[in-house]
Formats: sequence, structure tokens, C-alpha cells
Amino acid sequence: MAKQFDVVVIGAGPGGYIAAIRAAQLGMSVACIDAWSNAKGGPAPGGTCTNVGCIPSKALLQSSEHYEQAGHHFADHGIKVEGLGLDLAKLLGRKDNVVKQNNDGILYLFKKNKVTFFHGTAAFAGQVEGGWAIKVTGNASEDLVGKHVVVATGSSPRAFPGMPFDEKQILSNEGALTIPDVPKRLGVIGAGVIGLEMGSVWRRLGADVTILEAMPTFLGAADEQVAKEAFKALTKQGLKITMGVKIGEIQSGDTITVNYTDAAGAAQTLMVDKLIVSIGRVPHTAGLNAEGVGLKLDERGFVEVDADCKTGLPNVWAIGDVVRGPMLAHKAEEEGVAVAERIAGQHGHVNFNTVPWVIYTNPEISWVGQTEQSLKNEGRAYKAGTFPFLANGRARALGDTTGLVKILADATTDEILGVHIVGPQASELISECVVAMEFRAASEDIARICHAHPSLSEAVKEAALAVDKRALNF
Repeated sequence: MAKQFDVVVIGAGPGGYIAAIRAAQLGMSVACIDAWSNAKGGPAPGGTCTNVGCIPSKALLQSSEHYEQAGHHFADHGIKVEGLGLDLAKLLGRKDNVVKQNNDGILYLFKKNKVTFFHGTAAFAGQVEGGWAIKVTGNASEDLVGKHVVVATGSSPRAFPGMPFDEKQILSNEGALTIPDVPKRLGVIGAGVIGLEMGSVWRRLGADVTILEAMPTFLGAADEQVAKEAFKALTKQGLKITMGVKIGEIQSGDTITVNYTDAAGAAQTLMVDKLIVSIGRVPHTAGLNAEGVGLKLDERGFVEVDADCKTGLPNVWAIGDVVRGPMLAHKAEEEGVAVAERIAGQHGHVNFNTVPWVIYTNPEISWVGQTEQSLKNEGRAYKAGTFPFLANGRARALGDTTGLVKILADATTDEILGVHIVGPQASELISECVVAMEFRAASEDIARICHAHPSLSEAVKEAALAVDKRALNF
């Protein structure tokens, strides 16, 4: 006999597991199904983010940054290092342990919140009395019925046409996290978040890294001034970034040959030992039996939803990477909470205009809201204030003065319209700005609030003061 639940969540990534927990908190009986397995075949909830994305990449970024600091910057602090070496197997092992801690943490949270977890793949079996029949296939098959179903199946890396991932030489984000030896020459196709972060990791560890990007401008979604500052810093570190290329044939053998034309139209060849392909991600709906139950997908394969994440099927919802909007873990989490609350009759809320973006390179890059380019394009009158970390006391003490904070505000009302940061701890500094924008604060509000001294956050206050051309320390 099928097991009955108020809510069945398909997928335990950031959107799915959060939706399941919030629904359980609201008093519903909840099942969550996820197919990810660890090296021993056990459950590994957390999705792409926890297993082969956000979490392991940040672990490698942290370890590689320590290595680079020891090799190149400790001497500035009077710290002598002799015989510096790299134990890559241990470095990768630490990353795996961080992932396991997160996997185990999610399983604990399920138990704590009385969410029933099923390890396996899920497929719609049809509409039945009481909801939707869901077939779970795994070590043990299960039949479930959910009054509501939340599809949170995430996304998969997009392969280069005609060149599938083998995760040994042609690498997705997953293979980029497990290279067993530092390659002498590493190629990266795509100068987005994954390309820049993984390129930075392996450059710090000793690889000669070349990044090829098809777009003519670097980080076109970011503010132009911030993007230029980031490009200057990253190339100074040794990343070779070429914009405006058109990739041709890729030949894979003992070495990989990438044929491409540069921005000037000249034919070029790049020879590398490993190639990371990071040209975007595609929604993952394989095996869901979407067509069989009439769950509509758009022309790009995303599950079609309305503004509340409702699909065209009654009581079927979809969230995260498998639907429209930015493919960000924290966006998926917010949608997960909102959907659980809507199922419970509450009014869930997600504001796409205040979803922050972060790239965890060094310097870090973060932003929220509109860019100067977008404001100009829509003809909106605005004021801008910038403040460099070079003039921030804490940044000087850290020895990390690259970058700036930029605040854009409405010319008449002074409402903050966008904030853009490149520099130390940009990922943490942006949250203050997200809160301010969510409350529709003016730049004057941040300018009038006391910030601890010395702190990096003072650069945010000073940028707010600069909107009114009264920065105090620059």
C-alpha cells in the first residue's frame, strides 16, 4: 500500500531540503526523495551545491588560498616558510570531509524535523485519489502518494557540443573538483562563476591557466566598473583570460587541443592537459515522467511555473534550478520556503530584485540590484558613490586593499538601487546592502548608521557617504 504524505519533495538540494523542512515545521507530513550517493553508496543529500558545487569549491578555494599565502605573502608579515610543499590528496580529502559533514547535517535535520527521507530516484506515476502517485526506485522501491508535490530536481552541466564530459580530461564542475595531480596546463571554457573559481584554485596550486570566453565583455552581468577592477586583479595574479572567442574543434588525446578564433578573427590554438567546460547548466528533468503526466516544460527544458512556483498541474510546484530565474542555491532556498508557506495557506515571498550574486575569487565579487549600465539603459536618473579598500584601515591591516564598494541610488528619492563590491569579504559585506534594499532604504540611511572601526564594512558606509559626495576617508 502506498505511503501517504501531505507533501512529497523530489530532490534534496538547497531548494528541496529546505522546502521539506519548512513544510514539516508548518505541521505537514513530508517525504523527501533524493538520488545522490556518496562513495560508499549511501545517501548524500544536498544536491549539486553540497556535493559538487558551492561547498566543495569553497573548501578548495580556502585551501588553495592558504597555499598561495604561505608561498607568496607570509614573508610580508615577517613569517618565514621553508620547504613549502603540497599534499594534494590530503587537500582533496579535506574537501570530501567538508562535503560529508554537510550531507550528514541534512540527514540530521530531516530526522530532527520528522521528514521521511527516501534514497532513490522519483517519477510521477499519475494522479490518484488523494494526490499524486510517486514511484521511488532505489535499493528498495517505494510507492508514495503526495497531496502536494514539489519538484526540486536541479540542473546538470551543459556539455560542449560533440564533446561529452569524461571527467578525466574533459571536465565539468564535478571533475574539476577531483583532479588527482596539478595539471601543468589547464584550459577553461567559460569565464563565469565556475570557470573563474576553479581556474583560481588550480592556478594557485601551480597550473598555468587559460580561460576562453565567448562574450566580448568580462562579467557582463556585473557592474562594468567592478568587472574591470576584478579583471585587472585576476589577470595580475596570472589567470590568462581571453574574451570574444569563438570555439571551433576540440581534439582530445594525450593532450587536448582547442581550436578557436580570437576577437580579431584570427585563428588560434590552445593545447592543455585538462579542460574544464563551464558554459552554463541545463534543467534536470530526466526520469521524472513529466510528459507522462502533462507537466509542461518550456523550449529550454525548464518546468513552466507562474510567479508563485505553481505548475500547470494541480498541487504540483517546482523550484530552484529546474525553473526560471537565476541558478543560485539561495534563490532555490527562498523559493522552497515560500512554496511550503503557500501550501500551508500563508503568503510566501521571494524578491528577485534583492537576490545577491557572489563570485568567490580573490578578490571576491558581489552585487545586488541594478548596475549602472542597466540604469542608463532604462533612462533612470541616479547618483553613484564609490569607496576604495585602499583607504580602509582594516583592509590595510589585512594586506588586502584591492577593489572598491559602489552604491547606486535614485537621484530624487535616494533609494538604494544597486550595490557592487569587489574586494576582501565581498560575500559577507553584501548582506547589509541586501537588507537595506529589502527595506527600501536610502543611501543616507547607511551613511548615518555607525559601523565598527576598524572594519571592512566601513567601506560600505563610506560609499554611501560618497553618494552625497561627502566621503570622510577618501
